[in-house]
Amino acid sequence: MRKGNKMKNRIEKYRIMLSIFILACLCLCLFGCKKEDTGREKIRDIEFTVVSGEDTPEELAVLIDERKQNEFKLTYKTEDAFYVIRGYGVQTTGGYSVAINECYLTSNAIYFKTNLIGPDKTQEIPEAQSYPYVIIKMEYLDKTIVFQ
Repeated sequence: MRKGNKMKNRIEKYRIMLSIFILACLCLCLFGCKKEDTGREKIRDIEFTVVSGEDTPEELAVLIDERKQNEFKLTYKTEDAFYVIRGYGVQTTGGYSVAINECYLTSNAIYFKTNLIGPDKTQEIPEAQSYPYVIIKMEYLDKTIVFQ
């Protein structure tokens, strides 16, 4: 009988320890999970202008030319403007374009979302390589640019 009581006591101790462990895990889950402000909530859209090649500052044009073979993300500031550039590297044919999906301000950053649009299959596609990129010009805000 003593052996049986010892075994019951051990089992009871393990149950108590297991219960305490599960309770501790639940407390960590409940109290460890709190809503945190990630700073991604949109405050406002950013007004911008798409810049064409001839309106690109010369120094910026050189920087783009140096990087255009590969995908790149670039910002450039002048005295009166701030430029954000997204390039998609060399493409085997022409006909590509870059769409600007979003450009907005949050409490922590400016989010800039673009995507590459392939050539229209219904039209003749130029066989020459192309280097699609987009340049936008906007007000300068002392925020990090997040490319998406």
